[in-house]
Amino acid sequence: MGVIQKEIELVGSKSRKKEIALFDSGVTYSCIEKELAEELGGVMPLPEIFEFLTLEKGRKIKVESHIPLIFYLNGYRFSDEFLVIENLSERVIIGAKTLQAWRLKLDFENDDIIIDPRVTKIRLFSLNSFKDF
Repeated sequence: MGVIQKEIELVGSKSRKKEIALFDSGVTYSCIEKELAEELGGVMPLPEIFEFLTLEKGRKIKVESHIPLIFYLNGYRFSDEFLVIENLSERVIIGAKTLQAWRLKLDFENDDIIIDPRVTKIRLFSLNSFKDF
């Protein structure tokens, strides 16, 4: 586990904003502070409430909403669902699920994020491509 901070640009349904994001391989889900999520727009209730234990003994956090966002890092576009959390310690946290989905690697020696440009391209196939299936 480890963390790296990088500036990203977040894009929601109402606005876009540059923020310093904490890339944290020890956090499962990507999270965003409630106030920032509301500024960006598109906050939706979760079908079921999530409950998470914190490092503080006996303390739980309830998460009731999420937001789909696009974010830009080093000129590359990514997207994912972010859990909306009140009083989050950081404004934005990029968690392991997003890191794995986009094959982003944390380079601790250079305090950087390694991006494979191939995973940022959408691959579309015609229906004719699947005629043998």
